[in-house]
Order: sequence, then structure tokens, then C-alpha cells
Amino acid sequence: MRFATLKNGTLDGRLVIVSSTGLHAVDAQPIAPNLLTALQDWDTVEPHLRRLADALESGSAPGIFAFDPTACSAPLPRSPQWLDASAFLNHGRLMERAFNTPPIPHFDTIPVMYQGASDDFLGPHEDVPLPAEGDGIDFEGEFGVICGPVPMAVTPQAALGCVRLIVQINDWSLRALGPHEMKTGFGFLQAKPSTSFAPLAVTPDELGDAWRDGRVQMRLHVESNGQWFGHPHGGEMNFDFGQLIAHAARTRRLSAGTIVGSGTVSNQARDAGSACLAERRVIEILDEGAPKTPFMRFGDRVRMQARWPDGRSGPFGVVDQRVVAAIPEVR
Repeated sequence: MRFATLKNGTLDGRLVIVSSTGLHAVDAQPIAPNLLTALQDWDTVEPHLRRLADALESGSAPGIFAFDPTACSAPLPRSPQWLDASAFLNHGRLMERAFNTPPIPHFDTIPVMYQGASDDFLGPHEDVPLPAEGDGIDFEGEFGVICGPVPMAVTPQAALGCVRLIVQINDWSLRALGPHEMKTGFGFLQAKPSTSFAPLAVTPDELGDAWRDGRVQMRLHVESNGQWFGHPHGGEMNFDFGQLIAHAARTRRLSAGTIVGSGTVSNQARDAGSACLAERRVIEILDEGAPKTPFMRFGDRVRMQARWPDGRSGPFGVVDQRVVAAIPEVR
């Protein structure tokens, strides 16, 4: 099944099921008013949602309408918890060089993860308002999973059984603010503005063989201002999603709707390009002695889309966003 959330003026939006072609949708609100409610009562509503999805595919569902991804919010406009890892060690090691930080102990064996803001996610085609170009505006292409309830101290294998949906993420970063916040030992705050999501959240069966070994086995194609930037493959994750979920749940339960991110998709092969500006800048420093690629300025755009191995558009849809200057609110 493929789910999307349409903006309707409420905090959690209107849940719809989208066809496999991505062209049509049907209202799922008679079954669950929004995706968070569906996840909280998944065992009860999932069979009803699947029957509706089957009817949509056959054309027999009542009220089928044309699907417009530009009308979407994030699949979950807000979540109980957003946990982002750095599961691609190639990216993590490059970032150590970028920030001139000492190696993290046990980096190869214990996942690195931070807790981000989960109350105000951005939709796939929304402008991204930010306060200052000098903050080092950067995009970060990722994959993620949305969980059902996860028990404390779950094993990695059992944790994969808690995955309900898979998503594609653009996790915005403000690179000029990150080094200070990391040195405090308290983690990111201002350096991590609201995260963006592709329009569709899909059940693992929608990926077929592209969901294997707890990883999304697809390339994430990234364009910056209309130019190719990278197409790194999600299968190069050093920690799979079962390991990431188990790490997050080692000492606490996770509520239904918790989102766990992979961190920036990153491959060792240089010809795969990158999924964030900071990584390319570090490679330029290593290869040429200085960075050439600037961080984003107001008006710049980024486009991201996972694709099937044969090059077809992937199941999550497209993130296509522009960075704009935030307008101060007057109260």
C-alpha cells in the first residue's frame, strides 16, 4: 500500500491511499482519519485499508480522484518521535574530517543517532523558510522507516517486524551551526530545522526485492539547481534498520509512529556522487585542497527521487523544494 496525507487545515491532515501508478487516490478517512491514527491501531485497520487499496487498483473503489502530490504534506505531518542515525559510515567518516572532530569510539559497531524535531515536518513541494544564508544551508537525502509499537530491548531481527512503512527523507542541516552544538555534548538543536518527506509512505511489500536485509536497495537520485548531484545506493548502509531501531529501543519503548532515519545515503565509490553538499565539499578539500561547491542560497532548489534498478521512478514520489528567506512572525 502507498499512503499520502493531503493538507486539510488540521494538524494531521487527510489520509489517502494512492494507486501503484501514482495517478489516482481514494479517501481512507472512513477507516482511519489520519496516518498516525492508523499506525496506532494498525492490526485492526490494516486489513480494511488493504481491501480499499485493492479496490483502488481494480477501479471499483468509490470516490477515486486524481492524485496531486503538490497538495501533500509529509505522510506524517507530525510524529511522536524522529530519530536520525548515521548508518552510512562513509558519510560519517567524511563528516569527521569536515568538522575536524576526533573519531567517535565504537563508530563501526554502535550506531550514532540523534533525536530531532518531530512536530513540524515539511511536505515534498513546500518552500523551506530559513533565517540566514550564512548558516550553511544543506540538504541531506535519506531513507527512513515508520514503526509500530516497539518494545524495550527488542532484538534487531524482531525490530524489523515493527516496520510498518518506508519513506524517503530530505533532512535539512545548517552546517555553520553544527560544530558548536556537537562540541557542547548536548546534540543538535538549531542546526537541524524541520525535516522534509517525499509524498508517499509505502508498506515494505511495495518495494519487493528492493526491501532486503533491512535496507532500501535503491539509488537516491539528487539534483541541485537542475544539475545532477549524485545517485548513491541505499544498500551500502553499514547498520540495517533493524539494528537502528533496536539501538533506539535499548532502554525505552518506542511509540507507534516513531520515524527512524538512515542518515545521508553515501557510497564509497566517488562516481556515485553525494546526497548532501557537505560531503561533496569534503571530497573537494581532500582532492583539490579547498571546497568549491557553495552551500545553498535563497532561491536554490533541490530535487530527490529514489528509482527502481531499471531507472523507473520509485515508489516514494519526488521531493522538489526551494529554499526561501523566512519572514519573521509579528506577535
